[in-house]
Amino acid sequence: MKDKLYVKLGIIALLSVMLLLPLSMIESQITARSARQSQVIQNIAGSAAGAQTLVGPVLGIHYRERVARKRSEKQGEEFEWVERSLVFPAQTLAIDGGITTEIRSRGLYQARLFHLDAKLTGGIDVPAQLGLNGDHHLSDVRAYLVLGVADARGIGNDPEVVINGRKHHFVPGTNQIIPGNGVQIALGTLDTSREHHFDFSLPLTLTGSERLAIAPTGNTTTVALNSNWPHPSFQGRFLPGTRKVSADGFEAQWQVSHLARNLDQALAAGVNPGNGETLDISFVTPVNVYLKAERAVKYGVLFVVLTFAAFFLTEILRRLPIHPMQYLLVGLALAIFFLLLIALSEHIAFLAAYGVSAAACVLLIGGYLSGALGSHWRGTLFGAGIATLYGVLYGVLVSEDNALLMGALILFVALGAVMMSTRRFDWYRLGTPASVAATEQ
Repeated sequence: MKDKLYVKLGIIALLSVMLLLPLSMIESQITARSARQSQVIQNIAGSAAGAQTLVGPVLGIHYRERVARKRSEKQGEEFEWVERSLVFPAQTLAIDGGITTEIRSRGLYQARLFHLDAKLTGGIDVPAQLGLNGDHHLSDVRAYLVLGVADARGIGNDPEVVINGRKHHFVPGTNQIIPGNGVQIALGTLDTSREHHFDFSLPLTLTGSERLAIAPTGNTTTVALNSNWPHPSFQGRFLPGTRKVSADGFEAQWQVSHLARNLDQALAAGVNPGNGETLDISFVTPVNVYLKAERAVKYGVLFVVLTFAAFFLTEILRRLPIHPMQYLLVGLALAIFFLLLIALSEHIAFLAAYGVSAAACVLLIGGYLSGALGSHWRGTLFGAGIATLYGVLYGVLVSEDNALLMGALILFVALGAVMMSTRRFDWYRLGTPASVAATEQ
């Protein structure tokens, strides 16, 4: 009899391993759907506008400088004119605006766009002689106001830029003052014999997808944004000094000093978005159904092992034989839950999809075991146990920060239940027929 029991244990272990195949197939399907979702987001971004990085405005100066060549004493001293450039950041840069979001769909898949409606104001000082000493001989000094935008297709207006009371309009290009894409205004030549001050003000509407980054190029940069999006993710090197997030949206304010940022890296933020010299807002979807489904299916093996353990305990404690085919069918029903979850969550809210999938599987398994075990009470008890597992799993999914803790508690409670229910069990008599055991007693 004991040999048969060991064979049964081997069969249960083999079935557990076999069920890894459908679980892995379901996980592969989830991964493929998630990849398709990412592709759709990229396609929509390619048609509308991608993640946006806003740099500036800054004042760029192109000039020619006379420099001496190195010549021999016989040839005498000669000079040549060299093209050079300087960048002057705003002394104060203020960005104040609101952000709205919208959903664009392609089939079952969705992407989120944001629309920034902001006003940019500031002032830029240019010292006499461009701050260079009198030994520098300058000529043809030209000034440009430059605004860097990662994806210029997202500029939704032709902003009327007011500079020192005069109206201007941007043209494409950055004149190599800011790396990457952007727009500029030519301000003409400057008289370097005196100081200059430029006050600017411009309205800007900007469309993008997924992420808005702002490089704090001003010596003092203040940013105040509000939005109807209630799930912002604040990232980048600079977090908001004050923020308020509610179900109606968010409000956030930043203030960054030139002492806290690297100007060269901030100017290059449009081509190096990961360099960290930005304040970022990601418009994340709080319930990524594919990510949650992928996390859920990783617990599928735990579901199968705990259920099979409960079956095995029922066999040895209640002397109630359960056929390996019954193990397999219940295991497949547990695996089908994850396939139902991902299929339904593409059409309805994740919570509703989870509830429907769990209820369907609990009713299926409970009804099946009521007949297989010859007792409605036993079937209901197993169904209640599986429903509890689904409830705990949902808690793990929605509480990512506590996932490890809750997973550890599940294993601890499961082990404790096995230990307490078998604490008086004589494992040496495991597999002895009930009639023989009664005679020995």
